[in-house]
Amino acid sequence: MSKPMTMVAAGALVLSLAACDVRRAGEGEGDPPVEEPDPTAEPSATPSATESSPAASILRDDSAIDVPLVEEPTEPVDLTIPFASGSDISPAAERLLEQLLREDALAEDWPVILAGHTDSGGNDQANLRSSRARAEAVAAWLVERGVADSRIRVIAFGEQNPIAPNALPDGTPNESGRRANRRVEVRIAPPPADDDDRAGFDQGA
Repeated sequence: MSKPMTMVAAGALVLSLAACDVRRAGEGEGDPPVEEPDPTAEPSATPSATESSPAASILRDDSAIDVPLVEEPTEPVDLTIPFASGSDISPAAERLLEQLLREDALAEDWPVILAGHTDSGGNDQANLRSSRARAEAVAAWLVERGVADSRIRVIAFGEQNPIAPNALPDGTPNESGRRANRRVEVRIAPPPADDDDRAGFDQGA
């Protein structure tokens, strides 16, 4: 081997040894070596992210919250029962009364006020008797179907409170208006503080 080649080989050997020293010096610096998990070791009792999170103690399941149900108050009932003539309950009037039996207000312990009305035909006393007979016919119908008689109050108004004109402008009878005035008004509502006027009706004659 020639002398120049021997010197080149010696220089390469020196550089290789220096690189080894550098690698050994760097082994104690930087990130520590990662330990490989032992497959035979039992899992540690590390809390889950949900358990260790501070927000987990604040958040809650809305579906588990009991929302109280608010009951709707029972509404009063106002119903007009028509009477074509006399005090007989017509099939149309009976259908209205059957609807009344299904009202929630009737299931309450509220007074049932029956106000009888007539048109202006006849004298005052006859109209009072006729209006009372109509209201009492409705009362008897309700009692027969289970409504307590003690809850029912009958008021006779006669011709005092028309809801339509009894006569036309020329003075002739207004038949449609008179027919509308022959009626019984039913009201079922809580009694007000003043028991003398429980249904909001005037006592009349």
